[in-house]
Amino acid sequence: MDLASPRAHGPVSIRLIRQRDARVLQQELLTNRTWLRPWEATNPDGPVSFDMRAAVRRLLQQYREGGGVPFVMEENGVVAGQLNVWGIARGSLASATIGYWVSERFAGRGITPTAVALATDVCFDELRLHRMEICIRPENIASLRVVEKLGFRYEGLRRRYIHIDGDWRDHYCFALVAEEVPDGVLRRWVEGRAPRDAAAIPPSDRLPA
Repeated sequence: MDLASPRAHGPVSIRLIRQRDARVLQQELLTNRTWLRPWEATNPDGPVSFDMRAAVRRLLQQYREGGGVPFVMEENGVVAGQLNVWGIARGSLASATIGYWVSERFAGRGITPTAVALATDVCFDELRLHRMEICIRPENIASLRVVEKLGFRYEGLRRRYIHIDGDWRDHYCFALVAEEVPDGVLRRWVEGRAPRDAAAIPPSDRLPA
């Protein structure tokens, strides 16, 4: 995989993470602790050290091994957050999962849906993957708006799926397959053709466990 060149739409771009991004990413994560903590993955075995330099090294190693693609999200060249394509499976599955975070001061400016659309198009068109998935906590209204805008299709509720903010949390699962977006996710969204109800969650899944 060679994804060195940025992908952009308007002022928003995604590019492969670099080792020198560690400092600014760590500063953003520290500055946005209250904003991001409810949505951050945690380790059920206990706290781990927060070392962004080591984290970037691991992400780039996974990229070299073909297991993931770590992107930085930018607006007008300023780092706004991070988007990771992870769990890449080849062969008969040909799928991956997208996760992301954005700094609070950049929220509500269309950066995240644009970045997710760009990344999904890269995965379908350049990595030749077939299915992309996003899993979101039911309480994360902002992220739910991202999949609603882009027309990701709701696939179901996963009980106690990922360890987030100190406990196992339920997640809603959304997905797209390449055949659903022959012209690309970004183009479909920009042209207003994303289905409005694809991400609709049935009442039965909205009930508490």
